[in-house]
Amino acid sequence: MALDSTHDPSLTSWVSSAQGSEFPIQNLPFGVFRRRGTEELFRGGVAIGNQIVDLGAAASLFEGEAKRAAIAAAETTLNRLMGMGPSASRALRNALSAGLAAGSASQASLSEHLVAQEDAEMGLPATIGDYTDFYSSIHHATNIGRLFRPDNPLLPNYRWIPIGYHGRSSSIGVSPESFARPSGQKRPGADGVPGFGPSARMDYELELGVFVGKGNAQGDAVDIADAEDHVFGVCILNDWSARDIQGWEYQPLGPFLGKSFASTISPWIVTTEALAPFRAAFDRPAEDPQPLPYLDSRENRAQGAFDIQLETLLETDRMRQEGDAPTRLSLGNYSYAYWTVAQLVTHHTVNGCNLRPGDLLGTGTLSGPDEGMQGALIEITKGGKQPLSLPNGEQRSFLEDGDTVVMRAWCARDGAVRIGFGEATGTVLPAKG
Repeated sequence: MALDSTHDPSLTSWVSSAQGSEFPIQNLPFGVFRRRGTEELFRGGVAIGNQIVDLGAAASLFEGEAKRAAIAAAETTLNRLMGMGPSASRALRNALSAGLAAGSASQASLSEHLVAQEDAEMGLPATIGDYTDFYSSIHHATNIGRLFRPDNPLLPNYRWIPIGYHGRSSSIGVSPESFARPSGQKRPGADGVPGFGPSARMDYELELGVFVGKGNAQGDAVDIADAEDHVFGVCILNDWSARDIQGWEYQPLGPFLGKSFASTISPWIVTTEALAPFRAAFDRPAEDPQPLPYLDSRENRAQGAFDIQLETLLETDRMRQEGDAPTRLSLGNYSYAYWTVAQLVTHHTVNGCNLRPGDLLGTGTLSGPDEGMQGALIEITKGGKQPLSLPNGEQRSFLEDGDTVVMRAWCARDGAVRIGFGEATGTVLPAKG
């Protein structure tokens, strides 16, 4: 994707809070909001600094394709805008950039349609029809494999095919979210008798969520050259996991109740247009199998990856009561993923599976090659055998009731303005019953 005037690092906004924030004029992520404490319908908005542009109210200020896109975005979800394809979102982005730029003749009229983020309640940005979770970090897959298969940590298909499973969209919530610790069937040890009760091995998974834009007809595979035309944008995703429930149930068909109780996404979707300055080369080690032709292209190798920093922090109930800041658990980067967004979309549809606007693809837990880059507690604590010591003296093998996990993501590069994704924040509450 080519850079244009919306990416100009010298561009500033008349919204003063935009400069130096995670939502500068070069970002302009989409979300769904309403004024807090009201019964208003949710509607689409775009973040700029600490403000939100109310797209429904502002639609009359735009023309042509940008106006049609703004009207679609003003609905209670962004599905119709997503389905209009990249030309529509790009037209709206260009119009917003021009209107929000310092010195714009639209300042007076557009300023009337701003809502402070602190006065807004965010909703799920789309009706998520289907949710597929992938396993695209080879470092995570290897770390997990070592816990269960020390002599054979990585199964032979991993380097050849993007592994994924169909998740449950009904339990995806928007940050900030609280949820009850799940209960389920577990087996204590390899030969123990299964029992039932609250999960004792609650974990998080640091992922990115990829929202599908325009869909494809059933039976029509999406070529890798066209794959990103079917992507609207990216958010942060915490795919919570009950490791003890998961460990007993997942063979032979994969995750079920250990994953379906809650997943938390950040409220803002950073579009692929905003990510253009932060593309990176997709590099497959020469000694590894190279992607089959349907998963390979010159463009994907040249710039199929994204340079996105990923951070996970933990705030315990005691930290909150004593006023301590959350402590960092990991800092990694999406560029370490073994499969790109385009490859995930292409492989998902190669059998004729039809994706629809608003469908969500999870990248899978994103871990890096070095210590401090692990995207889940099960990796950090070596399956719970090496508890993590926190600065206040507490220890964690897995999450306890009252623990809040905060995930952040941002892009920063010389010659470009730093952009952020907001936060995906979730708190584990006691089990019900």
